[in-house]
Amino acid sequence: MSLKIVVLAKQVPDTRNVGKDAMTPEGTVNRAALPAIFNPEDLNALEQALRLKEQHPGSTVHILTMGPPRATDVIREGLFRGADGGYLLTDRAFAGADTLATSYALSQAIKKIGLPDIVIGGRQAIDGDTAQVGPQVAQKLDLNQVTYVTSVDCVKDGKVTVTRTVDGGIERVEVPLPILLTVNGNAAPCRPRNAKLVMKYKRATAPLERPTDGTLPHAEEYEKKPYLTITQWSVADVDGDLSQCGLAGSPTKVKAVQNIVFKAKESKCLTGSDNDVEGLIKELLDSHTIG
Repeated sequence: MSLKIVVLAKQVPDTRNVGKDAMTPEGTVNRAALPAIFNPEDLNALEQALRLKEQHPGSTVHILTMGPPRATDVIREGLFRGADGGYLLTDRAFAGADTLATSYALSQAIKKIGLPDIVIGGRQAIDGDTAQVGPQVAQKLDLNQVTYVTSVDCVKDGKVTVTRTVDGGIERVEVPLPILLTVNGNAAPCRPRNAKLVMKYKRATAPLERPTDGTLPHAEEYEKKPYLTITQWSVADVDGDLSQCGLAGSPTKVKAVQNIVFKAKESKCLTGSDNDVEGLIKELLDSHTIG
């Protein structure tokens, strides 16, 4: 059977390699100072989707991402590795979204695409570490869901069999389609770019990335090759409710931001006694270093 697969992907700041300018004075991530990358666990999810495409002739894989126009890089990266197309959700009204507003926007986009057989994404993004968006999308679309997936083993007779990580080991689960899966970082790494696909899609762009003054390079190529135009949607395009999008639809509020800076002002020599250990824990709790 052929499958319709949508991969949820996010462009994130590379928090794995931070320097002195990685944080703002307010204690938030300085996104402008960090390179933007394809969220690592979303790449693991893309690989599982591409393997299913190979196993089931006629299947399609599309990338769905939300962000500013530069987030189209994530879709291009997916195209270079074997995806068939992509959808960019971009609108100022999406800005400031927490996981609830993000999952709402993604679920509205999936409804517009048409409910796929499999929605798959990474377990969590490295700039948030909440692991909430995938399950929330499943809830909003009333989909079966399996989290912490390490491999998608087979799809047969309208059911998918996956291996997932659990405390103390792994388990194999068989679940009816349609389904949403979130994939762990210990799943198979994503394949590299394909040189032929890079040449095919190197000029793929979303409308917002193109100049509006009539100086679009290779304009005739875009007319002849519609696959070079990446689908771009706003809030209105996905019939979104503005009260549920972006900051307006985000109940999560930051109460305070506190930077913890470790400075070696003094040293202590502790024994293994209960009193010393208890005193250290109390000191760390009082200084809010832990807890």
